[in-house]
Amino acid sequence: MSARFSLRDHLFNEQTLGQLAGEYAAALPGFDAGRFLSEVLPRLAALELMQRLEAIADGIEAQLPADFNQMAAQLEAAMPPPLDPARQDDDFGQFIHAVPGLLAVRHGLEQHRDRALDLIHAATQRFSMEYYIRPFLDRWPEETLARLRVWAEDENYHVRRLVSEGTRPKLPWGKAIDLDPLRPLELLDLLHADTTRYVTRSVANHLNDVTKIAPEAVLERLGAWAQAGRQVPQELQWMTRHALRSLIKQGHPGALALLGYRADAPVEVQVEIAEPVIPRGDPLRFTVTLSAPGPVPVLVDYVIWFRKADGRQAPKVFKLKQAEAGAGAPLVLQKTHALKWDATTFRLHPGAHRLGLQVNGRIRAEAGFTLAG
Repeated sequence: MSARFSLRDHLFNEQTLGQLAGEYAAALPGFDAGRFLSEVLPRLAALELMQRLEAIADGIEAQLPADFNQMAAQLEAAMPPPLDPARQDDDFGQFIHAVPGLLAVRHGLEQHRDRALDLIHAATQRFSMEYYIRPFLDRWPEETLARLRVWAEDENYHVRRLVSEGTRPKLPWGKAIDLDPLRPLELLDLLHADTTRYVTRSVANHLNDVTKIAPEAVLERLGAWAQAGRQVPQELQWMTRHALRSLIKQGHPGALALLGYRADAPVEVQVEIAEPVIPRGDPLRFTVTLSAPGPVPVLVDYVIWFRKADGRQAPKVFKLKQAEAGAGAPLVLQKTHALKWDATTFRLHPGAHRLGLQVNGRIRAEAGFTLAG
């Protein structure tokens, strides 16, 4: 059996720390790369991912001036070149370059706010600082929001993305912030027309977070952006679908209407399961037929009510097809859904299950099947 992949070992190891030590030694004449490695590498094995980053920051800090202004200047001097602005997307950088953000929070949050924010501005062009801007939003909300308004029009798209990503109310891996989740919407007004997908994806993810708190506010904002006409229509359509994905799975009428899908669309739906009793190891295979008297836009999802250990059933929604039904002939869709009995995050249980076909947010057809253990 192959060894399980370890993200912490992939990100923080002898090679990546050696690279980081070399960068600091090349930029700072007094920096001892050997000392840094000897102090930090032995600590890593016992530490989790974020703890490793703290240990790396400890090792860097130990060879920097105690005065924060001098420390920040040396951190900036040791930074690698900014990430390639020509890529426009998926240029995340390396986690080892998160150290300046960590030290900005440690030593700049209380007494050196503006200098620390300058440091974060420089650092986020090498590795995103969304985790490290959040303590400043809690401690200095108005001052930090004012800085973010300026950054929303920065020439570097990594800085612009930070404005959206750092203020997300439900940032993955990020600590919650006290900020009213509707406050950053004024920043998204500046960012939604961005020409860079890395930024607009963050805006859409941010809005998806807000749909879990204030869905009507998101629908209102998206409608206003459509009226403003500042974004390319195709990109705004993509952003809208991505921002509303959680509401669409829930069948939210307002979200569906904004995307042009009628909940009461005149569509007849039939579903046929290939194997009503599915042996362990086989997938769920089914065919869906949609008929309509005329062309009708349809957003088709399927719902599986999985049996739990106590016999109850719990639904999970999956995407199937965005299409048009009734355009001269029935729309026939086939799907093979893998059933992973040994998944680490979700356990299957033998017994009765249900399959539902959701069209434009409403369940239109159902069928039962049994998992044979």
